[in-house]
Amino acid sequence: MSSLLKVDSEIKTKVAAFKERITAEAEDLVANFFPKKLLELDHFLKDPSINITELKEIHSDINLPVPDPILFSNLHDGLEAQNAKKRKLEDGSGGDMVTGTKVFVMPDGMMKSNANLVDLIEKVKPEIRTLIEKCNTVKMWVQLLIPRIEDGNNFGVSIQEETVAELRTVEGEAASYLDQISRYYITRAKLVSKIAKYPHVEDYRRTVTEIDEKEYISLKIIVSELRNQYVTLHDMILKNIEKIKRPRSSNADALY
Repeated sequence: MSSLLKVDSEIKTKVAAFKERITAEAEDLVANFFPKKLLELDHFLKDPSINITELKEIHSDINLPVPDPILFSNLHDGLEAQNAKKRKLEDGSGGDMVTGTKVFVMPDGMMKSNANLVDLIEKVKPEIRTLIEKCNTVKMWVQLLIPRIEDGNNFGVSIQEETVAELRTVEGEAASYLDQISRYYITRAKLVSKIAKYPHVEDYRRTVTEIDEKEYISLKIIVSELRNQYVTLHDMILKNIEKIKRPRSSNADALY
């Protein structure tokens, strides 16, 4: 085999050292880190900050006052405005007449995010990133254990491939949690902009509280899913550790 492809001895040594490091790290993750982390997340799920029953407690004030209605100085001003609007509608040049209020500056400075949810998100995001990174390490370890392709005796290899597929699925789901958090901020920002432009519309204000409540519930579900994924991976790998590490039995074993 070495005659078919010449590999520099120094590079080969470094690659072997890398494989040994990945193996040691991955085995420690499965044996120790995964069970510890699932217990930590299970404890986190009992924390009062993630078990608020009255969702009104997570609401944040929207400090955008409703301006006073515009009063015309005399009746003719009102009639002229109505006639101008009527002419625009008749000739089709009016378009969408509800233009809203021009916003140059927020009355109370920067519009703050929901502090309760920001604090909770800052606790959950590191857990999501940790799961992605650790899954990637374990996935690399299992892939390095897959033997060369041969005919027959591939039951253990199929178990390795299923394990890699499960790890890849968990990685993808964890990444989607980060996307969900980003979408929450973008959606909320757009709604707050709508409130600034249309301060008299109460539905926009109510929608902000609704998405805050929805995000709070989603964050609790995310933490629960992270815990469940650690449990599933730990259990799956331990149950199949023999086939994962030794996917093919030797000829001597096959005789007995």
